[in-house]
This record gives sequence, structure tokens and C-alpha cells, in this order.
Amino acid sequence: MIVEHALITVRPGAQADFEAALVAARAVISAAPGFRSFAIHRGIESPERYLLLVGWESVEAHTVGFRESPAFAEWRSHIQPFFDGAPEVDHYDPVDVPS
Repeated sequence: MIVEHALITVRPGAQADFEAALVAARAVISAAPGFRSFAIHRGIESPERYLLLVGWESVEAHTVGFRESPAFAEWRSHIQPFFDGAPEVDHYDPVDVPS
């Protein structure tokens, strides 16, 4: 599994509306082939910043399977109106660290 890491900044004062929109957005993304997990965290020092962590089977499940599907436009339609700039998105592989 890989993890999509997205830093999202929302417009000042739009946090509650953004969080409410995540309910519908999560329903869309969780139905995507290759989807594994979803977590969102609000910044403490910067409450207009959110860290989105989405688990995918592979990078391609996200970048091709989801982002090139009609579901991606639906996903974005729920949350993009609250963005204050483009999200920063990266993908990460797990690292096995022996104990």
C-alpha cells in the first residue's frame, strides 16, 4: 500500500463547510478501485491547513484509476470550492524499520 499525502489550505472561515463537504467527498473516493484508507487532520497551529492521508493499492490506482475517472471530478466538486490555492500532493512507500 502507498499513501497519498495532501496538504490542503482552505479559505479563512471555511473550515466548517469544508469539513461538512468531506462526508460526500469521502463516499466518492472510498468507492474507487484500489482505495484502502482515508484520514484527515486539521492543523493545530494553522487550523486552515489540513493533512489528508489516503491509502491506495498503488500510485497508479490513484494517479490513473482515480484521477483519470469521472469520480475525481465529483470528488473535487465537493471540496475544491473551499481551497485557498492548490493542494500539495506526494506519494509515499512504507519503510520497514526493524524493532
